[in-house]
Amino acid sequence: MKKFKYAAMLVMSLLVALVLAGCGSKPLSQQNVLQNAKDANTISWGVKADTKLMGLVDVKDGQEKGFEIDMARALTKKILGKNGKAKFVTVTSQSRIPLLKNGNIDAIMATMTITPERQKVINFSNSYFDAGQAILVKDDSPIKKVQDLNGRTIIGVVGSNSVENVKKYAPKARVLQLQDYAQALVALKSGQGDALTTDNVILAGMAVENPGYKVQGKAFTTEPYGIGINKDQPEFRHALNKAIKEVEEDGTYNRLIKKWFGNVPGFNYREVLR
Repeated sequence: MKKFKYAAMLVMSLLVALVLAGCGSKPLSQQNVLQNAKDANTISWGVKADTKLMGLVDVKDGQEKGFEIDMARALTKKILGKNGKAKFVTVTSQSRIPLLKNGNIDAIMATMTITPERQKVINFSNSYFDAGQAILVKDDSPIKKVQDLNGRTIIGVVGSNSVENVKKYAPKARVLQLQDYAQALVALKSGQGDALTTDNVILAGMAVENPGYKVQGKAFTTEPYGIGINKDQPEFRHALNKAIKEVEEDGTYNRLIKKWFGNVPGFNYREVLR
């Protein structure tokens, strides 16, 4: 009996020790992200894989390509040096914040607008792109502006703020929300909705690849994109803001804008130069 009691006490002591050891380690999302990135010489970015011109996986070579991809690489080198590596993790509008909070990625660069609601959950860098919400319709659509969607069906994506925005301008519009832009575009083409709404730069990418569709009317909102990071990471935020300023000042930013948006019909890339 004494041996049993001794063994039980020993097991209990080991369990307590393990619990205490676990309590002493911080979750990945609470660690010093900048220092971890420097130690690994790598920044892990959450990026889109379905948004042409901004972040899209090329089916020919499996590589991520777009303005945000090139920007992430440029910022990585500004922060970590010329040998710094950018690692890309595919995210969606609904998965990007959970992945960040769980520590699966260091930063989000995925067409995410800086909003007060999101700032309650995460922090943002300074804006790196100024988009505006618009609508995509067929070339022969009678819809000329967002207000024309009253009584019609508008398609949006779960997790973006576009649907809520459009309700302010067309409160009587019916809403169909889908999981990603690929599904949303298929729904528009199949007649499930009269227009698709999101940021103009995303719609421009769709229009380039889909003859017969166009971005209709002017942008009706201002949507500043920011890099999303976890709370309590002031050093990382400072490093990102400094890097954004540097790529703007050395001409890298404008070169990337012209590279990706210089030949998009209906999109005046000069309006987003810095």
